[in-house]
Amino acid sequence: MSKGLRLSEKWFRRGLWLVALIFANFLIGLGQSVIQDLPRIEHHYSTEDFLDHAQANPLREHLNHAQQQRQDIHEQVQQAQLRRNTASSDYNAARDIFNNWLSTRHATEQAAQDTELISRTQQLDKLKAVERETQSSVEQLEKQSLDVQQQESRLQQQLDKLQQTAYERYADAMHAQEIRVFLYRLALTLPLLLVAAWLFLKHRKSTYWPFVWGFILFALFAFFVELVPYLPSYGGYVRYGVGLLLTVLIGRQAIIALNSYLEKQKLAEQQPETKRREELSYDTALARLAKNVCPGCERNVDLKDTLNDFCPHCGIGLHNYCTACNARKSAFSRFCHKCGASGAQPSAD
Repeated sequence: MSKGLRLSEKWFRRGLWLVALIFANFLIGLGQSVIQDLPRIEHHYSTEDFLDHAQANPLREHLNHAQQQRQDIHEQVQQAQLRRNTASSDYNAARDIFNNWLSTRHATEQAAQDTELISRTQQLDKLKAVERETQSSVEQLEKQSLDVQQQESRLQQQLDKLQQTAYERYADAMHAQEIRVFLYRLALTLPLLLVAAWLFLKHRKSTYWPFVWGFILFALFAFFVELVPYLPSYGGYVRYGVGLLLTVLIGRQAIIALNSYLEKQKLAEQQPETKRREELSYDTALARLAKNVCPGCERNVDLKDTLNDFCPHCGIGLHNYCTACNARKSAFSRFCHKCGASGAQPSAD
């Protein structure tokens, strides 16, 4: 169609499309601001909102106390293990010295050393007793640590059960909230779509068409960006079901529109050529000719073939001859391209 427009008209149309896009952009920005404020209508839930604090708070206090107690016992175990290792090292060193001394005594067989033998043996027994005492202390602390860990595990299991119940309630509440927010979005978007459909059917070619198309673009954006991604899934059944329903409705409407168009074209092709020309606007005819299709039936024709003066499909005249200079020209031209004579009512030869 652009080939049949005046140069200024082309730029004006481009500017008006720019106006439509800018208008749509501002509407989209305004709509997004409204949509973003929708969650503020609802309460921001967390699992803590659904937790039984009457049972959870004492459990948490006992759990914190058990964790602190386990940490203290762990530090005591480390200290006890260090004392045990020291006592064990002292005993092993003393035993080695005693064994060396005992070997020397067997070599000399001096009876005077019996008293010293008893003394050394007693000292070695004391070191062994200290080692056993430190080992016993480590074992007691490790037992306490194990008891505290088991108690901590039981408390954690009880708390986990309460938190699991709270999470299930939280998930149900969030699901219900998502549905409500979706319904809010639907309540805002559905009227926009209905208005956009009405504008498309009634006013898309009106004087203020840039605002009409801007609003249509805004409504489509709101539907595909602000509504469809938030459609509840339910395992995919809802989304696929809605998609299937929309496809059937749109497809049915497209089939009806196609059959209506074909029937209209069939009736138009049966009318006299003069009446068919009267119903064709000048711009529409030029737009179809620019696409190498017949202005009457919209089927492909070879306009460059000098023998194609009429459409072979519907019989409408495509080329005729100027009454002033007899030059071959388009039957839809208002003036002859060769001599400039008026061709508003050319005679088809």
